[in-house]
Amino acid sequence: MSREGEFLVYCMERYRYYRHLTGKEVSELFKKSGANNYILKCFGALHTVGEEYLINDLDEYIAHTIRANNL
Repeated sequence: MSREGEFLVYCMERYRYYRHLTGKEVSELFKKSGANNYILKCFGALHTVGEEYLINDLDEYIAHTIRANNL
């Protein structure tokens, strides 16, 4: 698995833990919002930040994407 792929799994697991979600819920949320692609595209910057910043950034990205696309 690539470094980016491993980081995506890491992000999903940390998001699951922080937001008290199941793996299935996180997978569906990330797919619906495009967070998977966002994480892979922004790997260079995101893998350098702390967990709390990462979770907050993902929250903002997901909320913005869902509002913008009326999902």
